[in-house]
Amino acid sequence: MREKIRKTPNKRRRDANSSGRKRICRFCADKMEEIDYKDIKRLEFFMRDRGKIVSSRLSGNCAGHQRRLVTAIKRARFLALLPYSRA
Repeated sequence: MREKIRKTPNKRRRDANSSGRKRICRFCADKMEEIDYKDIKRLEFFMRDRGKIVSSRLSGNCAGHQRRLVTAIKRARFLALLPYSRA
């Protein structure tokens, strides 16, 4: 008879780089109501070196602020304040 192979339960794996604690939303911590598309320094922090937008899982933003952040980055890109991509 064939033996039943028991799988180990799926546990969350942590990356080697992660510290193991939950990130907090910077906009909630600073109590910012609006995210300005003209604030280039703040928007660049949430972009990768190639120009991609960092996900909320990596940045720690809450869902509402992440949506507003993406809209602000896209507006800044459209007005040529930020690049769409970097080679």
